[in-house]
Amino acid sequence: MTVDSTPETHQEAPRQTSLGTAAARNLSSTTKSAPQMQEITSRWLLRMLPWVETTGGTYRVNRRLTYTVGDGRVDFVQDGSSVRVIPRELGELALLRGFDDVEVLTAIAERCVQRNFRAGETLVDREAPADQLHLIAHGRIRQISVGGYGDEVALDVLADGDRFGENALLDEEARWQQTAVAETAGTLLTLSRADFAAVMAAAPDLRDHVDKFQSLSRHRQTHRGEAEIAMSAGHSGEHELPGAFVDYEPNPREYELSVAQTILRVHTRVADLYNQPMNQTKEQLRLTIQALRERQEHELINNREFGLLHNADFKQRIQTHSGPPTPDDMDELLCRRRGSKFYLAHPRTIAAIGREFNARGLYPDHVDLGGQQVPAWRGVPILPCNKIPITKERTSSILIMRTGEDNQGVIGLRQTGLPDEYEPGLSVRFMGVDEKAITSYLVSTYYSAAILLPDAVGVLENVQISRWPR
Repeated sequence: MTVDSTPETHQEAPRQTSLGTAAARNLSSTTKSAPQMQEITSRWLLRMLPWVETTGGTYRVNRRLTYTVGDGRVDFVQDGSSVRVIPRELGELALLRGFDDVEVLTAIAERCVQRNFRAGETLVDREAPADQLHLIAHGRIRQISVGGYGDEVALDVLADGDRFGENALLDEEARWQQTAVAETAGTLLTLSRADFAAVMAAAPDLRDHVDKFQSLSRHRQTHRGEAEIAMSAGHSGEHELPGAFVDYEPNPREYELSVAQTILRVHTRVADLYNQPMNQTKEQLRLTIQALRERQEHELINNREFGLLHNADFKQRIQTHSGPPTPDDMDELLCRRRGSKFYLAHPRTIAAIGREFNARGLYPDHVDLGGQQVPAWRGVPILPCNKIPITKERTSSILIMRTGEDNQGVIGLRQTGLPDEYEPGLSVRFMGVDEKAITSYLVSTYYSAAILLPDAVGVLENVQISRWPR
């Protein structure tokens, strides 16, 4: 028997010749960043709004007297496949604005007849007699007419809550000025002139209200609905000049400052022992203020009392023509006001704008804004704001606004000089140390926004951001 006497070979690990990094770290302090926070955004709205000092916590917007009333949208309730208009919502109609007899409004609501329509269906024909009011509960309807050269032109796109044919309830000679074609399937409620007249005959208060409305509509008005200032021009000789004065709204709107607050708590042991190399209280306060500022911008967009989305004039809200945000939609939004300073849109909406532009061979310009290059259309910056909501149907809104008191635009409201003021309009107030040795600070910021004229803000609604161009 042969025995293999070759010894086994063992490989030894290389010997460490210097101090390892793991051990060295125990004797060295790390290089560290300040605390980071994902919630922080660019907050372009807060940066772009001109802030007006609001002494007394209230800002009053005085306007020239206007006769434009009842331009809101109508809400509905749905019970299965049945849709009904909420009686009080009929007060959004111009001729019923201010009329609050619930029994009469209920009688009118009960006479509204539901009509379901399909995509492509013609709902009314141009030049046909008009004897019905149509309230759109759901769906999109395009209004078209004939242009100066005999071609078909699109006038407007109506959607949920809009209506057409309101003048048909009182004018027996009324005719449709445009054709209405359904772009999608949907539901509307119709109220005939005969049904409205029957309710009015049984309700003297309604008759008096309508008479007052008709007399009001006979006042001379500008195309903006404001009381006209009488004047004469182009005359010669000793022409008698009309007297005039500028009337004001008797009940101007007042904006009260809103508040966002929180209580910052820091244990004294943390503040005493762990304050190097970074001040713990200062870092806690910095992140708390960032969160308050984010909430402030959210409220300026979404608050129902003063938020821009909810307080934009209904005449300044338009619908997209096909769903996605096309250059034509952006132009339509831009042309409705003078001196527009910027667009505001969710970042995903801005991506959809880029897709639609690129599909047409167009590329948005870029402008310099405070040393930063931002996309623009027609020279107007398009700024991101993730506070603008996106619905579950993947639709959003695009805002455009004119800003500043001198331009009769949108302004931010705040009050400075607060006790314990830390930043303009923001205070940090020491609240003491409790029995658990926890130090508390009350952090408060006061703010609001005011729209000085209705055309200062425009909104492109129901912008489809998930559809890709073909």
